[in-house]
Order: sequence, then C-alpha cells, then structure tokens
Amino acid sequence: MPPVLFPLFLLAHIALAISLFVPSLLLPFAFRSRRGSLAPEQSGRVVRFLLALQSRGTVWIGAGLAITGLGLVASLGVKVLEQPWLLVALAIYAINLGLAYFIQVPRLRSLIGLRSGSDPRWPDLARRQRYISYVMAGLVGTIGFLMSTKPVLW
Repeated sequence: MPPVLFPLFLLAHIALAISLFVPSLLLPFAFRSRRGSLAPEQSGRVVRFLLALQSRGTVWIGAGLAITGLGLVASLGVKVLEQPWLLVALAIYAINLGLAYFIQVPRLRSLIGLRSGSDPRWPDLARRQRYISYVMAGLVGTIGFLMSTKPVLW
C-alpha cells in the first residue's frame, strides 16, 4: 500500500468512526430540547438526518470503517496491531458499539413518538438516555486520547 494513502485512510476512518456514534450521542438531547415527542415528521432537518443516519446508514458506515481500518493496517503494517494502546482503544470501541446497539438504539426507538404527558416515565427515560450518551461520549474521548497520545500501557 502506498504511504501517500495513509492520510486519506486516516481522515476517512476518523470521520466514519465519529459519524457512527453521532446519532446515538446527540439524539437523546433532542428529547430534552423538545420536552415532548420526537416525531420525525415534526422534527428539524438535523434531527431527521440523525434519525436517518442511525436507521439506514450504520451498516454502510460500519463497512466503510472496517475497510479504512484495514487500509490503515495495510499502510502501517500488521505490527501496529501489537500496540497495547490500540488494543485497549479497540476494546473500548467494542464496548461503545455494544452500548449503542443493545442499549441506546432500542431505548431511543421506544421514546420516539411518545409525548411528555402520555407516559409519566418519559422525563426519567429521556434523562437516562442522556446519561448513557454522556458515558458513550466519555468512551469516545478516551479512544481519541489513546489514539493521539499512544501511551505505553504495559
């Protein structure tokens, strides 16, 4: 793999990795700002885009992320996979994907369309979703820290 492709793979990989989590991180805050239903037909363009990205774009983004990740490994060499910081970052990424796929997305789907007055649990459910988003954002930040500093872990 030509080394000139490395920056392109890196930029694409970072953009895809962030875009995979953006809907799960930001949609719970749309619940707070609207103080009621998150009906897609009544939402703004940004919220509709995030909903569409989450429902239809995750498979394509994930595939692109895997392809660019393989491109990065091909340009840097397989030896990079022996780096402890990278292994920890990949483990955190897997945990974050699990949180998004098994907890955040199903709960977001159950909140979409509910009105604040229709279910007395709605404010608590929406608040819980925001807390999960805080945890996910912290994990993404940790991955960014590990990727940028490359600390010696063991």
